Amino acid sequence: MDAVGGGIEREYRRRTGLPWQYLGLVAVIFMAASHTGPPAWGRWLVVASAAQTLARVGLEQFRAHTRVTDAGITAQGAMRSRTWAWPEVYDIRVEHNPRGQGRSAPEWPAYLYDFEGRRFLLPHLDDRQVDDPYAEVSALCLAAAPHRSLTWERQPRVEDLIRHRAARRKGWTWGANGALLVLLTMFSFTIWQAGTGRPEHEFLELVCVPLAALVTLGALFSWYWTHRTPPAAT
Repeated sequence: MDAVGGGIEREYRRRTGLPWQYLGLVAVIFMAASHTGPPAWGRWLVVASAAQTLARVGLEQFRAHTRVTDAGITAQGAMRSRTWAWPEVYDIRVEHNPRGQGRSAPEWPAYLYDFEGRRFLLPHLDDRQVDDPYAEVSALCLAAAPHRSLTWERQPRVEDLIRHRAARRKGWTWGANGALLVLLTMFSFTIWQAGTGRPEHEFLELVCVPLAALVTLGALFSWYWTHRTPPAAT
């Protein structure tokens, strides 16, 4: 990053190796599901999902990046690009990602928050691509200060929005985990039906029931965590 007097010019791209363990696991699932396991439509659904995941990971590694200039920040994702002028940026924060502890994903990614409390990932501005993401973000905010009409002070209204959005994300994450357990249970039930000669209803059991569980559990957990979220201190 250049000095403040010379302007801001920085781009964050992949500089470390690919998450081969994660990609290998998806590839194994892809190959196994394409040859085994009932029903046939379920195999192709898994194959399509695995192929989509591989394509997304590839695009995220080679196409995604974060570009910072005097005008603002551009976050180029796997498919979509977003740009924020500095006055539109409420804060930039490095947050812990529990799924990154195995190094298949960043453990400390950086996110941009707007004034509506919405959170956006800044690709490759994380501990996998930057030696010290906290120091990098601090220097970035310091260099951007002259280009903002506001200070970096926290605002209770926005902090409340951030907390409630985080609670909803947590609720839907719990709902997705619960739906996954339901899916595994229904898969085992379908195998048991096939082994005992009982009538099978694969689409109902493997698609409709898990989707209903996702919507129901996601809504319930989202409501629960949202109402447990304390308001920001004034």
